[in-house]
Amino acid sequence: MENGYSGAEGEVIMSSMEWETPQDFFDTLNAEFHFTLDVCATSETAKCKHFYSPEDDGLIRSWQYERCWLNPPYDRNIGLWLKRAYDATRWGILTVCLIQGRSTDTKWWHDYVMRSSEIRFIKNRLHFGLNGNFSRANISSVVVIFLPFCTGPPKTKSINMQGIELSRIVKINTTNFRDIII
Repeated sequence: MENGYSGAEGEVIMSSMEWETPQDFFDTLNAEFHFTLDVCATSETAKCKHFYSPEDDGLIRSWQYERCWLNPPYDRNIGLWLKRAYDATRWGILTVCLIQGRSTDTKWWHDYVMRSSEIRFIKNRLHFGLNGNFSRANISSVVVIFLPFCTGPPKTKSINMQGIELSRIVKINTTNFRDIII
């Protein structure tokens, strides 16, 4: 598998830092969180002016005084990145992570994600870029938010591919079936 391609129906596996987060999705989150550091990027994929490349190794560099964005490679090291994001909360650091959504049975999901502040489930699959070409990921993604000093359990939301929260329709009056959006 070269550069993370799966070759199945134009879908991709995100197994390297070379995959770029969709800009409109990032922009929505950035407007909310005001990121100052992309802890896991290349010069081509960095979403913040200040970023750590593979040579810098964001796992060992300081995140102190930063508002961190993390879109790690979807590989076996993802647990190390989530541990680092969780540990950073002990120092009062905000970290927002974009990770695979299919790993709810893993040790790292239960040890770190379930201690986060919030999990945002994304309806549909994001399209990630490689060398300017964007392709649909072969797995779902979720946003995991680690607010400073969080201990879980996380609240949950559903968002669209632009990062905007989806409204829920609720029946409040069963006699005339009026709907409201909450």
